[in-house]
Amino acid sequence: MATLLVAGAKAAMTAKGLAVIGAGVEAAGQIQAGRAAETEAKSAQNLAEFNARVQEREATARRQKAAFEQRRQAKRGERVKSALTASVAAAGGLGSPVAADLAAEQAAELELENLLIGFEGEVGARRAESQAEIDRLQGKVARRRGKAAVTASRFKAGTTLLTGFGGAFT
Repeated sequence: MATLLVAGAKAAMTAKGLAVIGAGVEAAGQIQAGRAAETEAKSAQNLAEFNARVQEREATARRQKAAFEQRRQAKRGERVKSALTASVAAAGGLGSPVAADLAAEQAAELELENLLIGFEGEVGARRAESQAEIDRLQGKVARRRGKAAVTASRFKAGTTLLTGFGGAFT
């Protein structure tokens, strides 16, 4: 009878030991899952930061392109005004009020075109800068989610260990 009691006690201890080991393994898995989520979040933040830097370079490029196009358009405008003046002079109408109005209207249209080029470039640049800011914010959110996942995994692991130990020793 004593041998039977000892065997039963050993079996109960083995079952309790296995329950504790199982709880430990499960807790370790939960902690590892939290670490994996944190690593993934760091990668997401790094990617978002890279995308933000790309968008900032895009904004700079749009501004530079607009400035270049404005300079090109200004030179083209000077040629158009010169050609208009030459045409009016060849027709003998340089002193005419109509010629002055025509030259003023042409100059205003050319200036408006130049300003529009600059405006469109600035709008594109600001759009890229806004996207850069959105990318950075998404990276920060991903990072915070990763940290929250780590914290949650630790609480889950602690709960698992407490439940496992509690079950083994009751």
